[in-house]
Amino acid sequence: MKRALLVLMVAMATSICFSAGSRAIAGFQKLQALAGDWGGKDNEGNAVKTSFKLIASNTAVMETLSMPGMDEMVTLYSIDGDAIALVHYCPTNNQPRMRAIPQPGDVKELVFSFVGAGNLPNPATGHEHKLIIEFQDKNHITEKWTWRKNGKDTEMIFHFARANGS
Repeated sequence: MKRALLVLMVAMATSICFSAGSRAIAGFQKLQALAGDWGGKDNEGNAVKTSFKLIASNTAVMETLSMPGMDEMVTLYSIDGDAIALVHYCPTNNQPRMRAIPQPGDVKELVFSFVGAGNLPNPATGHEHKLIIEFQDKNHITEKWTWRKNGKDTEMIFHFARANGS
């Protein structure tokens, strides 16, 4: 009886891990499908642009985000077990790390939450703390970045449309 219960528990755990892993793959495929150039506006109406490029034999996605008055930012996305991990290379010279575990079913959004950062002297120092990517359709996405400084959050929202010919 104990052996049968153990076998059942291992089977259930394996099924849960496989399910979460397949959700990560589905979410990552949504990111891969973004490859190309995108243009749009921020929440103040300023022009912004981003591009997504598949790198490292399609095992990572590199996003390069440009907005007025700031240097380019680069974000790398990759599968990390049951989640999608990102490292954001910020002009403020810190490198926040975040993870998203996609919800079951069709991936409509990815919610990346802060798990740590390189070159961040303390948590009060300004850094990107959260990212939500909403997939409206294959040609429209919204990115909601949350900047945290001294415990106060500021959200930056970018609405993007796929550029023609990308």
